[in-house]
Amino acid sequence: MDDRDLIDRITHLVAEEQKLQQDADHDPAQLRDLEVTLDQLWDLLRQRRSQEEFGRDPGAAQPRDPTTVEGYIQ
Repeated sequence: MDDRDLIDRITHLVAEEQKLQQDADHDPAQLRDLEVTLDQLWDLLRQRRSQEEFGRDPGAAQPRDPTTVEGYIQ
């Protein structure tokens, strides 16, 4: 998956997230799963860009598990 694919997927999931948030009867677990997936994709995109910035192969970036990504301090 390249940067463009990641951005497209993020854009699609953000639209889904907004629809769920607007639905008063949304499933909180579904929204939470979507948010975790978005966090993982954003993290992967940042990893890829960091690899590229330092002359490394962006394809070497790997998705991190939800526990790791959700444990970041904001």
